[in-house]
Amino acid sequence: MMKLKIFLGMMLCLALLALASCNDSFLDQTQTSSLDKDVVFGDSTFATGFLSEIYYNIGFDTNLDRFGNGGLQVACDEAEFKQSSDISTGMAFATGTINPRVVTNDAWSTCYKNIRACNIFLKNIDKTPMAEGIKKQYTAECRFLRAWYYFILLRHYGGIPLLGDTIYNATDKMKSTRDTYADCVDYIGNEVKSVLAENVLHPRTTGHSNGRISEAVCKAFLSRLYLYAASPLYNGSGFGTDSTKLLLGYPTYDKERWHDAYDYAKQAMAMDGDFKLFEDNYVNDDQSQYENGWGYYAIMQPADFVNVTNNGQFAYGAYQEVILEQKRKEGIAVCQLLDPVSCGGNGNGGYIYSDLADAFPMLDGKPIGESKYTYDPTHPNVNRDPRFANTVIYDGTKVYSAGDANHIVYTRTGDGKTQDAVHNGTPTGLFIRKLLHRGAAGNWWIEPPQSRSLIRFAEVMLNYAEAANEYYGPNFTEQLGTHTMGPLEVLKLIRERAGIEAGDNGMYGLKANMTQDEMREAIRNERRIELAFEGFRFFDVRRWMIADQTENKDMHGLEITSSNGNLSANEFVVRKHVFRKAMYFFPIPYDEIVKTPGLIQNPYYE
Repeated sequence: MMKLKIFLGMMLCLALLALASCNDSFLDQTQTSSLDKDVVFGDSTFATGFLSEIYYNIGFDTNLDRFGNGGLQVACDEAEFKQSSDISTGMAFATGTINPRVVTNDAWSTCYKNIRACNIFLKNIDKTPMAEGIKKQYTAECRFLRAWYYFILLRHYGGIPLLGDTIYNATDKMKSTRDTYADCVDYIGNEVKSVLAENVLHPRTTGHSNGRISEAVCKAFLSRLYLYAASPLYNGSGFGTDSTKLLLGYPTYDKERWHDAYDYAKQAMAMDGDFKLFEDNYVNDDQSQYENGWGYYAIMQPADFVNVTNNGQFAYGAYQEVILEQKRKEGIAVCQLLDPVSCGGNGNGGYIYSDLADAFPMLDGKPIGESKYTYDPTHPNVNRDPRFANTVIYDGTKVYSAGDANHIVYTRTGDGKTQDAVHNGTPTGLFIRKLLHRGAAGNWWIEPPQSRSLIRFAEVMLNYAEAANEYYGPNFTEQLGTHTMGPLEVLKLIRERAGIEAGDNGMYGLKANMTQDEMREAIRNERRIELAFEGFRFFDVRRWMIADQTENKDMHGLEITSSNGNLSANEFVVRKHVFRKAMYFFPIPYDEIVKTPGLIQNPYYE
């Protein structure tokens, strides 16, 4: 056993050294370690470890603590960042002060580092003594991962330098010019379609292979890629200056781009019934504990509910919805980022705004103020969309802490309970609950899996609904397997799984006979609440070209006050977000621009 541990440790170190040989900037690459590639690729275990290291960063851009005091959620209208003396990228986006000098370089450096590692792997894998079938599978996975990292770059910066299969060394003349947005989409899409055409990937992954690339991942990813390409910002908007317009989008609008997004979402949804929404209201298989909308919580912790069989009907448990996940070992890191202070939280994941909390409908699916149910801000979970209580920690929420499953979080003022209180423990009067495991806490030793979803079936369904509405219109329907599908049907299915009441007309609170504009707004709102804190909102409001509205306004919190046992609620302004048109894209980091003549900065950052 000791020899095995030493061997595995050596394998990990070698894989890490292989990536460490790349400097932070892809424009200045050289081999800095004495590691011989022939050693790594002359051994199947080492080569596999090298590929695993490329997988490791697959979800870095949507990490909750990406900027140190929050991730993308604090750079948009989802959450307030934790106060810090340091200027973070999230803080700079929220305050409208983002610029090339303060922006994080992680998207640029991490992606190009991994793209280079992909090229090294693809060039050398033929030397590795392993079965040809496995070699082909790993090659396909690596090609997808390269496309994945290019897409991260694309949605941050627009068109970026495409390196092909070239591995640049210190003495090489580097490519420094940016490719057009259209060329980047074509390259990424064609790479993934070529991988699919080779037919070497499994249709889906199971067991220990969860988190690896499959056919389903490829199709779902293509639906995301083409959905972005079809969106208003990129599809002929003319955004940018004369020298940057082609880097940031297509020169003219083409409705057919919506059909591409629709088609790949449809293909992913039609994969022999392998994937569907995890709709289960029973916490355990013996059906002894019922909870409306429980499945929505379970898919945020798929590794803990892999054996839940949806009452014996489906073997994949929560993985019937999770298409791709970021694999992580057990721990309490997420709890520490999001938990209230009294549960061991440090706030580095941010604090949800009441604006987002208020976007969740009531139990009948109607917005606050339009529902048959009366909304009480001092008890906001009562008669509410069950996703609300799975996303928000509010005053009086029961949360696990230090072994106590009945710990109550009080954010109120006026009764001496100040640890978690508004203006003290939380600047918004609320905490983020989504992604938190119910049986763990930042101050407890129980460590749940830290893996999280990167692509799930609900997103693919919403991609399909958005693209179908834009291409065919709101009344479009078709038969997919045993289901009638269309924009309205998608929204109804997602709300049904959430636990919203169907109502007498079976509309789940949705308006009947919606126009295309009304359907568009309904889909956008559903994405906002269904996919909250999963890394979508920041980019969604940009691709829809509404960030100048959503990110240029006051953001609010909720203060609950207790006086003589009576509770009252008051909404207050936490911060005014400021948005400049430059902020539709990330600025390319200053260091990259300075060292690379010909690398054009994104517009309005000069």
